[in-house]
Amino acid sequence: MTAAAHVDDIIIGAGHNGLTAAAYLADAGRSVLVLEKADHVGGAAVSAMPFPGLPARLSRYSYLVSLMPRAIITDLGLDLRFVRRRHSSYTPLPSDPSTGILIDTEDEHATAESFCLATGSDAVFTAWQSFYRRIATVAERVFPTMIEPLRSAADIHDLVTGSDSSEAELWETLTTRPLGTLLDQYFDDDVVRGIVATDGLIGTFADLDDTSLRQNICFLYHVIGGGTGDWDVPVGGMGSVSGALYQAASAAGAEIRTGVEIVGIDPADGTVEFADGTTVIGSMLYAACAPQAVNAVLDDPIATENDTRGAQLKINLLLDRLPRLRDRTVSPEVAFAGTFHINETASQLQRAWRQAARGEMPELPPCEIYCHTLSDRSILGPELDGKHTLTLFGLHTPPEVFDEPGAVEHAVGATLASLNSVLAEPIQSVITHDVNGSPCVEIKTPHDLEDAVGLPGGNIFHRSLQWPWAESDDEVGTWGVETRHPRLLLCGAGARRGGGVSGIPGRNAAMLVLDRT
Repeated sequence: MTAAAHVDDIIIGAGHNGLTAAAYLADAGRSVLVLEKADHVGGAAVSAMPFPGLPARLSRYSYLVSLMPRAIITDLGLDLRFVRRRHSSYTPLPSDPSTGILIDTEDEHATAESFCLATGSDAVFTAWQSFYRRIATVAERVFPTMIEPLRSAADIHDLVTGSDSSEAELWETLTTRPLGTLLDQYFDDDVVRGIVATDGLIGTFADLDDTSLRQNICFLYHVIGGGTGDWDVPVGGMGSVSGALYQAASAAGAEIRTGVEIVGIDPADGTVEFADGTTVIGSMLYAACAPQAVNAVLDDPIATENDTRGAQLKINLLLDRLPRLRDRTVSPEVAFAGTFHINETASQLQRAWRQAARGEMPELPPCEIYCHTLSDRSILGPELDGKHTLTLFGLHTPPEVFDEPGAVEHAVGATLASLNSVLAEPIQSVITHDVNGSPCVEIKTPHDLEDAVGLPGGNIFHRSLQWPWAESDDEVGTWGVETRHPRLLLCGAGARRGGGVSGIPGRNAAMLVLDRT
């Protein structure tokens, strides 16, 4: 690209949302330039081989797909496959890890029996069914609106509730009162409340009773994906998703440049300046990076959240075999296939939040794990036959708990000890070693996520998630990607209806522009 060249669209960031926007815009015949600071595309939706000498291609930062609409896959002709997990979750009881709750989506009787054995009551499973039947209605009705212009809160209320008073009661509580209040209304059991609550705390540092309702918004995003709330395994790993989007954008004619450093953006005339002094001008500009990142090169910053921070510890493991469980009624192959909840009762989550809010690493870190290779072994080379990956996501670990010397090692030790508390053997005893003799353990703190992929404070959503509807009259009918600068749109996770591997902000930004032309 020569200095002062003109194109229709300049997209800053080649993560999955930037690639989605590029594919739609280029396919419509527009000239598209995608600029990426890293030496590769994909952003946080990438796969990597972190263990020397071992052909294990792990999803490095993001793991499962739920929020990507089928319309994007169809529109762009993406060659993607996803595996639906039969066992959605397994939760050993912290008080007695020889017993646990196994949720089998294909065997309601077995699930009901598991609830009864773990809680001593048939009523808990009945409450679970009632709650998730209503959540299913919410998902079915709200998710299609994610790729439409924003509706008002009142319109979404009417869409979800209709004339059903029970739906209205749940919706009102979910959208106006803290998630902890909602869970207390439906569930008496501490373990079950925790299983439900974790969907409100993935990547969100909040108390269940936080009056800001950040945890409620996070919960809503986690239960509406695809209109069902299912979280699926991408065959080939997360890199297959960004790879398919890269192919679609390239095939449509988008130019994608990596290793590019931007030092200035003038949204008034569309000029983008590079570190070498050259410039390019776009009729439209798209920030597929975090809003804070684009603000760093804007004289007139766009509105976004201040003091953004994440709250997760990611640990990727390669194992010689799956560890044995204390619960002998459930095989490891079943328990680890879905989401394996570890010390995530509602009271444990609250206790961990209080400790982390004081700047302390939680004494017994709540975390969850799943095993990609039980659903898809294509990410491992044939010489790794029999081995498995485990991906651990630790909650309530904001950046400040990693600031002191030795804090990362302490956090990892405490987290693995939390996992070991529900296993029949230490996880360390089954970890594979690489060709250098080092254990196959990859650790990513919020600081690492900020440094590696530009997530402010390590926040996996770029900022706190926002309700997926208009929160003011002037937002109604917009796409949730607009900024104060008419030429500059958000098309990353920091847009309204951003967050998660979805492509929704990228598509919505493209739709806004294509509707204009």
